[in-house]
Amino acid sequence: MIELWTRQHVEKVVTPLGRGLVSIRVRPAHLTITGLVVTLIGSGLLANGSVKLGALVILVGSALDGLDGAVARAAGTASARGALIDSVSDRFGETAMFAGCAFWLTTRQSPDEGDPALVVLCVLSLGASLLVSYMRAKADIGRVEGRGGIMGRAERVILFTVGLLLSQETIMLWLLATLTWLTVFQRFYKTWRQLAE
Repeated sequence: MIELWTRQHVEKVVTPLGRGLVSIRVRPAHLTITGLVVTLIGSGLLANGSVKLGALVILVGSALDGLDGAVARAAGTASARGALIDSVSDRFGETAMFAGCAFWLTTRQSPDEGDPALVVLCVLSLGASLLVSYMRAKADIGRVEGRGGIMGRAERVILFTVGLLLSQETIMLWLLATLTWLTVFQRFYKTWRQLAE
C-alpha cells in the first residue's frame, strides 16, 4: 500500500540517493546482502532480549535492502536475477525477524507466565507474509498486476518494529496477523479476477 500510494514522493528521495550510491560504486547486490545481514543481526538481538535495539536494527536493515532497486535503476543493471536475489533476501529476513520475536516471547518470562498465543501469532504472521509474496509471484507468472493490499512488506516491517519499540507486542502481533491474512485474500481476489479477463 505504501509503495502504491507514495511511490512518486519516495522516488524523489530515493532516486538521487541511488545515483549517489552508484557514483561511489555501490552495487544493488551489496545493499541487498548488507540489508539482510543487518536484519539478521537485529533479529538475533531481538531473540536475546535486546528488543528495542533489535527492532531499530531490523528497521535499518530493511531500509538498506529497500535501496537496491533504486541503485539498480540508476545503474541500468536491473535484472531478473537481481529481482530473485532481492525476493529471496526479503523472505529470509522476514523469517529471521519473526523467528527472533518468537524466541524472545518464549524466553522473556517463566513458562507459567508465557502466552503461547503470541508465538502462534508469529507463525501465522510469517505464513501470511510468505503467502503475500507468493500471490504476487503467481500474478507475475500470469502476467497480471499482483501488488497492493493493506500490508505489503514495508507496512509489515514498520508495524513490527513500531510495536516492539512501544512495547505493544500483543497488539502488534494481532494486527499483523489479521491484516496480513486480509492482504493474502485481497491479492488472491485481485489476481483471480484479472486471470478471468
